[in-house]
Amino acid sequence: MSNPIRVRFAPSPTGPLHIGGVRTALFNYLFAKKNGGTFYLRIEDTDQTRFVPGAEQYIMEALEWLGIAPDETIGKNEKFGPYRQSERKELYKQYADQLINSGWAYYAFDTPEALDAHRKEHEEKGKTFIYNHHNREKLDTSLVISAEETAKRIANGEHYVIRFKTPVDEILHLKDMIRGIVKFESNLLDDKVLFKSDGMPTYHLANIVDDHLMQTTHVIRGEEWLPSMPLHVLLYHAFGWAAPDFAHLPLILKPVGNGKLSKRDGDKLGFPVFPLEWKTEEGISSGYRENGFFPEAVVNFLALLGWNDGTEQELFSLEELVEKFDLNRVHKAGAKFDPEKNKWFNHQYLIKQNDADLAKDFAPILAEKGFTPSLELTTKIVSLIKERANFVTEFWELSDFFFVAPTVYDEKAKKNWKEETPALMQELISVLEEITDFTSVNIETIVKDWLTKNEIGMGKVMQPFRLSLVGALKGPHLFDIVEIIGKQETISRIQKAIETI
Repeated sequence: MSNPIRVRFAPSPTGPLHIGGVRTALFNYLFAKKNGGTFYLRIEDTDQTRFVPGAEQYIMEALEWLGIAPDETIGKNEKFGPYRQSERKELYKQYADQLINSGWAYYAFDTPEALDAHRKEHEEKGKTFIYNHHNREKLDTSLVISAEETAKRIANGEHYVIRFKTPVDEILHLKDMIRGIVKFESNLLDDKVLFKSDGMPTYHLANIVDDHLMQTTHVIRGEEWLPSMPLHVLLYHAFGWAAPDFAHLPLILKPVGNGKLSKRDGDKLGFPVFPLEWKTEEGISSGYRENGFFPEAVVNFLALLGWNDGTEQELFSLEELVEKFDLNRVHKAGAKFDPEKNKWFNHQYLIKQNDADLAKDFAPILAEKGFTPSLELTTKIVSLIKERANFVTEFWELSDFFFVAPTVYDEKAKKNWKEETPALMQELISVLEEITDFTSVNIETIVKDWLTKNEIGMGKVMQPFRLSLVGALKGPHLFDIVEIIGKQETISRIQKAIETI
């Protein structure tokens, strides 16, 4: 029987979670749930120099908000804890020593100054300095000094790193679940640092050890980690462990131009690249949540960046995504981020929301403007305008005329205000004054009967009527507006238009 599927999302707490990282977490979540497995979150904070306070909590809050919270993490079902790498620090030295003892790694004492000198020397000759089999026995390493001398230098507190001893003259044919067989030449790989004399492992060692100890069966991560795949597979081989299956997801690309989507692209084009708002002394980076996106819309949009189910379907619930997700349908090529499509998804989710729920979301915006209508009235207004909105934050702009009479009138629309319009508007006031059942359907029937009976063209009245109430030729069904603002306000606005335009 095969091992139960276990996948992980393992971000570094170096700042807010980029939307590319969110998609990696999502694909891991979908794969785990589709296969009855476990999705866990591990915080990779071995590089303490890049640690940013609050980032870890931010990552957890973002996954919770999106509805893709891990099954195991810090403080939750800690089956293979700790889930914070800095708290696993004592584990890694023994594994680094194991690689030294088995001949898969060596000590290197080169100072930063010596390595800089080697780099400059190579640059002057038009070459690139790579620390590997070409030069590791010419540099300051335990491969060329005795075991006694090595031990003595370590005991004296000399700074060192432990480097992986990459095999020579090997062609590695490695299987990626998305890209198929990927070929690497070992001679082109450098001998990566695995462990430092400060007692901290590098990402490469900690990542492999933790994935093994936490029984990770599949590593699903971004394309930027593809160059690390040969080292990671070789490390599994060196330890005598079975390697997990690897899948490298395509990049999320800029909307305009080439390259990977960055925060700068979002700032420039006015869309968020982080799930939640992130505050620093330099300022605030906007988030999807604070911009009024529904988490379900964000998840749906991200799922289709680099994956589809082979049909024309675009709207998927999280449950449907779980059911249909298949790594074999993930694309190799990068996926272009489309901010307009992003908004379209949010619009689709907004119009499916319950009107009363949207009205509750709209209430604080109205309160800020100084209005506290009943939930019933707000719900009615929301039902009339939501089809035109992508976000709840747009509701005020789409409905302000329900609450405030226009003081200015659209210049283009004023062309519909002809010489005979004031007299027709005065007649309309007389018609409206006689109506007792002031409901949309009834008002519409009576006004249209009056127009027909008097052979007055519809456009001659309807456009000036809307202009009087709204200040422009926009908004929902005219008679719905009339019913909501009421008889007195309707007449008052028409009267003001007659006097003003």
